[in-house]
Amino acid sequence: MSNYKVTMKEVKNYIYARTPLIIIQSSERERVERMLTAISKELMADVYYYTSAKQVVKLNSNDYSIDIDSDPISYMSSIFRKKRGTVFAYGDVKKISEDTMYTRDLINVLYLAKESNSTLILITNDKVIQQITQFGMISKLDYPDDGERCALIQKFITAYNGRYTVEWDDGDVFRASTLLRGFTEIQIENILSNEIVSEGGLYKKNIYTLAGQKSRLYSSVSSIQQVDVDIGLEVAGLENLKDWLEEKRKVFFASDSELKRFGLETPKGILLAGVPGCGKSYSAKMVAALWELPLFRFDIGSVYDKWMGESERKMKEALEFIDNVSPCVLWVDEIEKALAVSDGGNDTSKRILGQFLFWLQESKSRVFMTATANDITKLPSELFRKGRFSEIFFIDLPTASERRSAIEQYTKKCLHIKFREEQIQKLVDISEGFSFSEIEYAIKDTAQQMLIYGEHSVNMQTITDNFLKVVPIIKRDEEAITGIRAWGNERAVPAHKDEEV
Repeated sequence: MSNYKVTMKEVKNYIYARTPLIIIQSSERERVERMLTAISKELMADVYYYTSAKQVVKLNSNDYSIDIDSDPISYMSSIFRKKRGTVFAYGDVKKISEDTMYTRDLINVLYLAKESNSTLILITNDKVIQQITQFGMISKLDYPDDGERCALIQKFITAYNGRYTVEWDDGDVFRASTLLRGFTEIQIENILSNEIVSEGGLYKKNIYTLAGQKSRLYSSVSSIQQVDVDIGLEVAGLENLKDWLEEKRKVFFASDSELKRFGLETPKGILLAGVPGCGKSYSAKMVAALWELPLFRFDIGSVYDKWMGESERKMKEALEFIDNVSPCVLWVDEIEKALAVSDGGNDTSKRILGQFLFWLQESKSRVFMTATANDITKLPSELFRKGRFSEIFFIDLPTASERRSAIEQYTKKCLHIKFREEQIQKLVDISEGFSFSEIEYAIKDTAQQMLIYGEHSVNMQTITDNFLKVVPIIKRDEEAITGIRAWGNERAVPAHKDEEV
């Protein structure tokens, strides 16, 4: 059952029970108004409703409207005295988080409601002081769920199809509804209206941009930056990781009801360890491109502050921002530098780690974290507990087929040359032990020569010489790389597939 229906049932039962106070926590007043109107019809009972714009009306009636032209407290007191069993909804309630003369007057109204078997409904998203909450019950109306968002999008399409091009089918509508998770009804309508006007229709190719609009609704956080991603991004190799991501994509975008049916949660993310220069950081962009989600880079180290309590506040602010902009991919680069805590580490570092681990374990937002580590041995053991990362992948030096793929990709992109098979094979052979970044460097060094001296200045011998000039990382730091590879082969899942013999 949707949260809307659950909340509606709760409110209806509270009214039946003559509860003196019902607090409906919501930022969507119009949606609550629609709910109370439906309850009024079902119970065949008057529900008086106040907003500063409409003044006092009866929901489910067009014949009753009173302009009280002042704060409604005196009017509520009067109607509770005159008519027992009255239901009154206050739609503009504010300033109820502190003990003031205003809240004390409201408490007096609640005493009247209790004595007259009446009910006062407060619609607010603000904190309410305990002196008020003790009079009744609280119901929380969440943002529209999967079904409501799909219905809202379908209604929008029905209204505008014909006037604009609409390419979305049922699958696209569901995907759009997933990306618009956490938006209010009004925000969803505004985003769809902006999309259909600016693009001249609803096109499949633009669906992924919907979620990116969320970041505009919240104040920016200095430790988090959005990263531009090319949805057509090509990544050489890492086939095992790509296959895993393709499977998990279906779970990440599954509806809440499907996940609940199988007792599942969306995948939390991956930790990528491996040899430097082999594509760990690039893989974060790959995840965002494959899943067509916005990518945010989280610099955890920047939350640390010299002032007492500021680090914890900044971390809380950053995690709230991430939850708000979900669904998204969160990239944490070189995570060991920010979260490594020794036994003698300071209390602030331990509290920051605790905040982060709790969020990683308990957050229900659809955030897929891609964390990278060059020295995974420095990470705290708590980070590896199941439920915090969905999987740990090891990215090794590229295999022969991965080197071939990278060479073909970069020569096409940078040199605009298509080499013969024997030429490609020669470059594959001499690049044994190279990282992806070293292959890229050798080819881009050749491209730079083409730019400076002209395209005719470069031939096969030029690019071969540039490859031979590179001293691969396996030779520069053999002991460290051997240790990293030994750890990865024993304790992580390989990101690439084994070569066929």
